[in-house]
Amino acid sequence: MVAGPLYHKGWYHLFYQYNPDSAIWGNITWGHAVSKDLIHWFYLPLAMVPDQWYDINGCWTGSATLLPDGRIVMLYTGSTNDSVQVQNLAYPANLSDPLLLQWLKYPGNPVVVPPTGIEDEEFRDPTTAWLGPDGSWRIAVGTRFNTTIGTALVFQTTNFSDYELLDGVLHAVPGTGMWECVDFYPVAINGSVGLDTTALGPGIKHVLKASLDDTKVDHYAIGTYDMITDKWTPDNPEEDVGIGLKVDYGRYYASKTFFDQSKQRRILYGWVNETDSEADDLEKGWASIQTIPRSVLYDNKTGTHLLQWPVEEVESLRLNATVFKDVVVEAGSVVPLDIGTATQLDILAEFEIETLVSNSTEDEVSDCGDGAVDRSTYGPFGVLVIADDSLSELTPIYFRPLNTSDGSLETYFCADETRSSKAPDVTKRVYGGKIPVLDDENYNMRVLVDHSVVESFGEGGRTVITSRVYPTEAIYGAARLFLFNNASGVNVKATLKIWEMNSAFIRPFPFEETLFQEMVAST
Repeated sequence: MVAGPLYHKGWYHLFYQYNPDSAIWGNITWGHAVSKDLIHWFYLPLAMVPDQWYDINGCWTGSATLLPDGRIVMLYTGSTNDSVQVQNLAYPANLSDPLLLQWLKYPGNPVVVPPTGIEDEEFRDPTTAWLGPDGSWRIAVGTRFNTTIGTALVFQTTNFSDYELLDGVLHAVPGTGMWECVDFYPVAINGSVGLDTTALGPGIKHVLKASLDDTKVDHYAIGTYDMITDKWTPDNPEEDVGIGLKVDYGRYYASKTFFDQSKQRRILYGWVNETDSEADDLEKGWASIQTIPRSVLYDNKTGTHLLQWPVEEVESLRLNATVFKDVVVEAGSVVPLDIGTATQLDILAEFEIETLVSNSTEDEVSDCGDGAVDRSTYGPFGVLVIADDSLSELTPIYFRPLNTSDGSLETYFCADETRSSKAPDVTKRVYGGKIPVLDDENYNMRVLVDHSVVESFGEGGRTVITSRVYPTEAIYGAARLFLFNNASGVNVKATLKIWEMNSAFIRPFPFEETLFQEMVAST
């Protein structure tokens, strides 16, 4: 999956796709789409297809780099006719075309081949390039050593057609396996805006993210990049890439960021695959979606996390709002929220524990436990989304504060899919992770609900969970929303603002040229 920059007054997005009738990777092609607002999209014709020896087994993940002179270069992984993974160069055929309909492959491809000691089939997914202090561009490519050491290599170039492998590695973590879809970018430690990928200097940390092929989970860590040695060091080795923080604790993979120079923000896209059966995918004729685009910032309150938040454009889909203030949810209770149909919602919710229980000696299971049915002194509590009136189907999104040995609370933010659907052939899991809740903060969440997709953001986006659910009863007009509190010892007080949400449109090609011209004119 490749996310492109703001270009010719529109958002341009490339993504790879393959025929669901076959699992052969050689069927992968590059589709693309264009949008004015990251929400409504126009499909365009295929951008690239596997038709050369160096990509005949698939045009795979790559990254765009927008050069200072306005040119766009695209590096992508191709699988050769011998199944060797190589890096290739492509560029728009006509930069004056606002739709960038045609792409050209560099005649000298491949531009990078697996170095000595790297497995031919484990070398892929080049990053967006960044400019070093010496005037040369760098890219990172994911690989592994000795089958278990996840690694990012760094290559240097001045012209994007000739590359030199730099000594050592950007970073490597034993036991994490193959690193796919590596992402590497700067964040400002005392700022509220995103940074261009090339930004260097004081007041900047660097995020290194890898998608772990073994587990299909995206992990990240925050650290320091030495621009002289081209080495990256995590702030906390115990929370290193692949063994610590996750980008998203739910059904989410192969994410990629890019810099929006128009609004000075870094935007994250992620891929969500299905949890129902392959037969269902074939019947509907498609599989997998992408999340709502998210802005990414450094969390300067904790100094340890990123903050992910839906881009502001999603708020253009909001319709009527309903507010609930200071709703008391007693221990062990469920409270219905009368908002009508609840299949497409944007929910802002804040919770306060009414009374702390001092020196509780109750035995408590750490993490998310077995889901929202578990009971402990302080939780879980939260919302039940995509639920029917009888609660035969429901998806709880909740906080679970737990007592620790020093008397403090350790909190987990979780999503429980185990009762989300009566369908028998759907994967249903409990997802979640630890979330910092600071002394001056209440428990807060934002939840985006869209029929079968739930994106949940805890504490301003410190922990994020994407759920893919397939209700059979809680659908359309039968879907409802509830508050719940499964704590054994305390009441909670909730304040919510809930918007019904409109649908985004996705229009196929060919479309009326006037529609696109109107999009450009209004941007």
